[in-house]
Amino acid sequence: MDTLMTAIFPKKFAALLFDMDGTLLNSMAVVERVWGAWAVRNGLDPHELMKSVHGVRASDTIRKLGLTVDPDIEARELALAEIADVEGIVEIPGAVAFLNSLPPERWTIVTSAPLELAMRRLAAAGIPVPRHMVTGEDVTAGKPDPQGYLLAAERLGVRAEDCLVFEDAPAGILAGSSAGAEVAVITGAHAAAAGTPHLTLEHYTDVKAWIGGDGWLSVHRRYC
Repeated sequence: MDTLMTAIFPKKFAALLFDMDGTLLNSMAVVERVWGAWAVRNGLDPHELMKSVHGVRASDTIRKLGLTVDPDIEARELALAEIADVEGIVEIPGAVAFLNSLPPERWTIVTSAPLELAMRRLAAAGIPVPRHMVTGEDVTAGKPDPQGYLLAAERLGVRAEDCLVFEDAPAGILAGSSAGAEVAVITGAHAAAAGTPHLTLEHYTDVKAWIGGDGWLSVHRRYC
């Protein structure tokens, strides 16, 4: 059967910026185990808590709960537990091949995770480590603040308005949009961003990036 590649955005991009969890890799099994146990210890409903953890720094999530705990200490303990548990972490289908097709200076990751946890999860899923990754420790305000995406664009030497952001959760989508970037939403790991008005992709297996003669990236999807 013949295939047709169609541009998913009419504009071209200077760089592509990716969230990590839920966007390049699926860590839901770990998140549910570690955060679920933490919720029970603190008298919270694990299922309700899961609705608020996606794409946000752990300390920010805990701070909003109003518990009589130190958010930074609790976040560090959660990070240590997540670093120790990588069972079930896998790439979003096609993510590794898609990233490897990009020039290394034209993409990076913007994650709410601390660096040590990010490196552990990327290794577990076989995701390449970019040159200019931005983690939750690099910013003073986490997602949905656009600071992370603005910093990533700066490190790549491009304008955020000339970037395409791949995200999976409402906080990250808002961060990318607030930075002035276009946003594509990956839906294969969970349904946190259900109903988003942005373009959605389940995975990357049918997605290709081409570099034009002008040096700009265009992103295309394969249709059968």
